Amino acid sequence: MLRGIAAAGAVAFPMINTGLYAVHAQSPKRYARRVVDLVKQSIIIDMLGPLTLDFRPSSYAGQLSEQQTDDFRASGITAFHNAVGVGGRDAYASVMTFLASWSGFVGRNTHLFRLASHASDIDEAKKQGRIAVIQGLQDSDHFRRPADVKAFYEIGQRCSQLTYNSQNLLGSGSTDRVDGGLSDFGVSIVKAMNEVGMLVDVSHCGDRTTLDAIAASTVPIAITHSNCRALNNHPRTKTDEAIKALGAKGGVMGITGVRMFVSAKEPTTIADLVDHIDHVARLIGVDHVGIGTDADLYGYDKMQPDQYAALKAGYKDSYGFRDKIDIEAFSGPMKMYNLVEELVRRNYSDDNIRAVLGGNFRRLLGATWK
Repeated sequence: MLRGIAAAGAVAFPMINTGLYAVHAQSPKRYARRVVDLVKQSIIIDMLGPLTLDFRPSSYAGQLSEQQTDDFRASGITAFHNAVGVGGRDAYASVMTFLASWSGFVGRNTHLFRLASHASDIDEAKKQGRIAVIQGLQDSDHFRRPADVKAFYEIGQRCSQLTYNSQNLLGSGSTDRVDGGLSDFGVSIVKAMNEVGMLVDVSHCGDRTTLDAIAASTVPIAITHSNCRALNNHPRTKTDEAIKALGAKGGVMGITGVRMFVSAKEPTTIADLVDHIDHVARLIGVDHVGIGTDADLYGYDKMQPDQYAALKAGYKDSYGFRDKIDIEAFSGPMKMYNLVEELVRRNYSDDNIRAVLGGNFRRLLGATWK
C-alpha cells in the first residue's frame, strides 16, 4: 500500500506505462520519473498551507484518518506554514487558543507531524518521513507591546504577518482605501521580531506598508503568499517595486494558487500560476521565489458548504471571487507533482526546481530564525 511505501521512505512506484509512474492510488494521472524523483527528493515548503480549512473544532481535536495520513504522505510536502488570520479585540486570547490547539493536534499525530522550532527541524522531518509544522499567524493584533513578540516566540510562533487586509495598529492592509504605511508601533514590532528571530511576513499588507516593513527590517523578510501585480491587477498582489525591494534585502516571495490572485480571466490554469514564478525569477532571481499555496491540501472548493459561503462573504468586493477559488491542477494531494511537471516543461533545471519548491524558503528560515 502507498502508506507503507511512503512511511518506509521508498522512492519506487509502480510503472504503468513506459517512463510513467503512478504516485497516488486515487490519482489517475501518471508522472515522468524526473518529476517523481524531484518531488520525493526535494525539501518542499508550503509557506502558507493551513493543515485544514475545516474550522470546526472537531477537525483538529483528534487524530487524522488513515486516508488523510495517506494524502499528506503522498503530497511530498515537507513543511506546512499553518497560519490563519486572527485579529480584533480578543486577538491575544484567541491566538493563545489557536497555538495551543494546533500544538495539541501535532502532538496527537506525531506519526506524521512534528513542530518546527528551528530550520533544522525541517531537515529532520524529511529524513524521518514526517512533516514539519511551522506555527504562524496572518495578523499581528495579538502583539499588544513589543515584549509580546518574545513571549509568543517562546511558545512556538515562528512567523507573523504584520497586517491582514485591513488597518491595525501596525499598518495598513491590502484592501484599505488609504495606506498610511508602517506605524511607529509597527516599526517597534518589526524590531522585536528581528531581535528574537521571528520571520516578518507582509503578504496582506498594503503597498506602502509593505515597502516600509522591508526597509525597517534589518534582516530578510518574506512575502509568504502573493502574486505579481504586473500580471494581474488585484489588491492582494505585489508591485514590481515591492518585489525588487524584497529581493534586494535577501527575502523570498511565495506564489499562491488562489484563482483570482493568479489571473483576471478564464480559463485560469497552473500555467498562469507558473507565469508568476517566471516573473519573480526574471525580476530578482530564481533564488528569491517559492510556494505559498494559501490553501490546505484539498483546496477551498472542497470546504464545508456553509464555511465556504461564509468565507466568500467575509471579504470586500475587491477580492473578486468567482465560482471557483482553486486552480484544478493545483489543488489536491498531487499539486506539487503538477507544479514540477510544468516547471520541467519550461526547462527549469533540477537545482532551480528544488530552490523554488522549498530550498529558498529553507535558506531564509535558516537565516532569520534563532
